[in-house]
Amino acid sequence: MDDARASAESVTAALRDVADLGGFFVLRVGGPDDGWHPLARSYAEGFTDLAEAVARRHRTTEPRIDVSIAQLGHAARLWSPALACVVLHGILLDLDGLQRADNGPALRVPRPGGWHVDRLDDGPARALYTQVTLHLSALADGLRVKVAPRLLDGNSASALVGAAHALLRARPGTRGVLTDLTAALLDTGRLVSTGVITGPDLSFRRRSCCLYYRAPNGSKCGDCGLVARGS
Repeated sequence: MDDARASAESVTAALRDVADLGGFFVLRVGGPDDGWHPLARSYAEGFTDLAEAVARRHRTTEPRIDVSIAQLGHAARLWSPALACVVLHGILLDLDGLQRADNGPALRVPRPGGWHVDRLDDGPARALYTQVTLHLSALADGLRVKVAPRLLDGNSASALVGAAHALLRARPGTRGVLTDLTAALLDTGRLVSTGVITGPDLSFRRRSCCLYYRAPNGSKCGDCGLVARGS
């Protein structure tokens, strides 16, 4: 893949552009190392600090709820900039070496890297899926709380389609390529059978539930599988 490498400058420019979409699309680039640690450490520690933050914020008493919500948020922070960089700039981000803020869920790449999608042997869906799910698999492997694997897969799918929906709303001209890529991703690996796209605006119905409805003052999300079943 070396001949497909994108320059650090082009990756940085792409990340700055997609960060303007806001929220989960922000992936910081470079800067001082103080206040950041390797994501691998967070995964090995079971994401316990972020799960505990969820418990405090939502006053939950079931650890699996805390883990699920923390993992869903992390999935959104991975999928959003990665998907947007592929769709808007034709760049697949190199997510190896990602770091996390010591005091929260924010992510950064200390050294920007990536590849031009049109020069890769694999299609964009498979390449993008691999970059993101390597992280989500490492997170799942380190969890100290038992959570159903398909629930976590459903969270990943929900985060992916949520990112696609937000990108479509901000950049409606991407509809064709974005819809095709999102559908291809949902037909790849562990995302298969996690849910279905239900409308041209990339609305989605997942087949599982993130458990947020079990938190005090929680509710069923718009794409929740329980809503479809009337539970």
